[in-house]
This record gives sequence, structure tokens and C-alpha cells, in this order.
Amino acid sequence: MTKSLEDYLEAIHRQISKTGSARVVDVANILDVKMPSVNNAVKELAKLGLVKYERYREIQITEKGKQKAAAIYERHKLLKTFLLSIGVSEKNAETDACAMEHILSSETLGRLREITEERPDID
Repeated sequence: MTKSLEDYLEAIHRQISKTGSARVVDVANILDVKMPSVNNAVKELAKLGLVKYERYREIQITEKGKQKAAAIYERHKLLKTFLLSIGVSEKNAETDACAMEHILSSETLGRLREITEERPDID
């Protein structure tokens, strides 16, 4: 799955978690993209079995999609927490975590998780 599709899936998951539903316009606003871009991404996510979508209806996330989105969010949260713990500003920690979550290996993420668990000063 591409970085872009991961961003769309994460935005859909966050929106549903926050408000109970996700519409194309919601995702477009979250990601600051045009609605046709969201429509194309949602179609791709549906082909992957991660969402269900009918035109002019709310986007529904499948169980497989929930699991994938939760894993993406956990990577993001872990990276942001680590960056904040080393003194990176909130704004930069958010931006950098979003960029890094797509490229770090499982090994690197695992080691970061171990480090944050070993250090009580890192929440």
C-alpha cells in the first residue's frame, strides 16, 4: 500500500473514531485535498478490502481496514511520543511522525518501542 493510501485510511479511521462517520468531504478537509482525490483513494482502498463505499454514502471501514489503520496510528503515535520526548516541538513532531511512519522498518519501530517502554520518562 502506498504512503498516500495509508494517509487516507488513517484519516478515515480517525474521523470515524472521532465522530462515528466519515464522508468524502470530511476526508478531503482533514487531508486538505480535493474530493475527486478522495474518491479515487477510497476506490483503491475498497479494492484492497479496507473500506466499503457507495457514492454519496458514508465511508465504512472493514475489520481488515480497522486493523491496518490501527497499526498505522500506533506507528504514528510511537514516533510522535518519541520525538516529543527528545524535545521536538509539537508541530514538528506531528509533521515528522507523519512522514516517518511510512518509511521505518519493523525492526526500527520495534527498537523505538523497546526504548520508550524502558524509559519511564517517555510517555
